[in-house]
Amino acid sequence: MIPRYSRESLPPYRFLPGKSPHPTRSPAGHSYGRKLAPIVIDDQSWRSCEPYLFAIDLFNHGYYWEAHEALEAIWQGVGADTPIGTFAQGVIQAAAALLKQTMGERRSADRLASAAAAKLRAGAAVILGVDAWGLADRLEKHLDGQLAEPPRLELRECGGRSDPNGPPVRGPFT
Repeated sequence: MIPRYSRESLPPYRFLPGKSPHPTRSPAGHSYGRKLAPIVIDDQSWRSCEPYLFAIDLFNHGYYWEAHEALEAIWQGVGADTPIGTFAQGVIQAAAALLKQTMGERRSADRLASAAAAKLRAGAAVILGVDAWGLADRLEKHLDGQLAEPPRLELRECGGRSDPNGPPVRGPFT
């Protein structure tokens, strides 16, 4: 069972371009008309930031397009040139790489994964509770076929340490 960090319900379907209704543009979309406002988050507030925790759930459950959209609100809120912005962009690119892999677009997936890994390794080992460096490693190994399961964002209580092996933050919720 994949742990949940948010209490928000997952969408009824995972968006795949060309295969399902566009979530925000199609009247049949699961998030039609929904606009995400920029979100400001920091090392202290992430534990209780429901939009961030929901973005983690979306990513972990294979809703890669939806996770990308949710994380863009954070990226815009904190600024692209901040450590958290760089991390958010890395996770956005990881989600895009996994979506492209799902769609059978290997070259695009590899390019995005390379960009994601560079962003994820550019900052602290653990940021906003996520082992960013480990995520980069697992993403590359998954796309190389060394790991069958796609990487997940496992939140860890790091308390200022750069130790990704701390206990899980919270969850699972059902």
